[in-house]
Amino acid sequence: MAENPSVSGVSGRYATALFELARDERSIDSVKADLDKFEAMLADSADLKRLVRSPVFSSEAQAKALSAVLDKAGISGISANFLKVLTANRRLFAVDQVIRAFGALVAKFKGEAIAEVTVAEQLSDKNLDALKVALKSVTGKDVSLNVNVDPSIIGGLVVKLGSRMVDSSLRTKLNSIKHAMKEAG
Repeated sequence: MAENPSVSGVSGRYATALFELARDERSIDSVKADLDKFEAMLADSADLKRLVRSPVFSSEAQAKALSAVLDKAGISGISANFLKVLTANRRLFAVDQVIRAFGALVAKFKGEAIAEVTVAEQLSDKNLDALKVALKSVTGKDVSLNVNVDPSIIGGLVVKLGSRMVDSSLRTKLNSIKHAMKEAG
C-alpha cells in the first residue's frame, strides 16, 4: 500500500484492514455503500460531526450514540462493526480519512480512477455524470468523484486526478489577471 499515498498512516491501516475483510466476505460494494451513506450523514449533520470529532465525549457515549445513528440509518454488519471498532479505539475522529482511503482501495481494486473535484456549489447529478464521462474519455477508466464544495473558488472547478490537476476556478483566473496587472503597472 506504500505506493498509494492516499492510503497511509493510521487511516490507511484501518481502511486496508476493512478492505481486506470486505473483499474476503465478498461485500466490498455493500460496505462502500454503507460508508458513503455514513459520510453523507456526517456532511449533513452538525450534531453527528460534533459527536465524531469532539474529544469531550467518552468512547462509551460515542458508542451508544453511534449505535443509535447506525440503527436508524440501516447500517449493519461489517460496516457497523468497523465504525464501532473505530469508536472503541478512539479513532472515530479520523472516519472521513478512513472512508476516503477505503474508497481509493476499492477504486484501485476495480480498476477505477478517483478524481478530487472542488466546486463552488453542489453539482446536479446531470453535471456530475457529464464530468464522469469527460474524465473517463481522458483516463480510459471509470472515474469515481470525491466532490468538495468550496464557495471561495467563486465559480468553475478544480479537478485533481492522480498527479494531474486542472484548475479552471474563477478565483485562480482572477488572481492571474491581478498578477498580470501588477506586472504591467
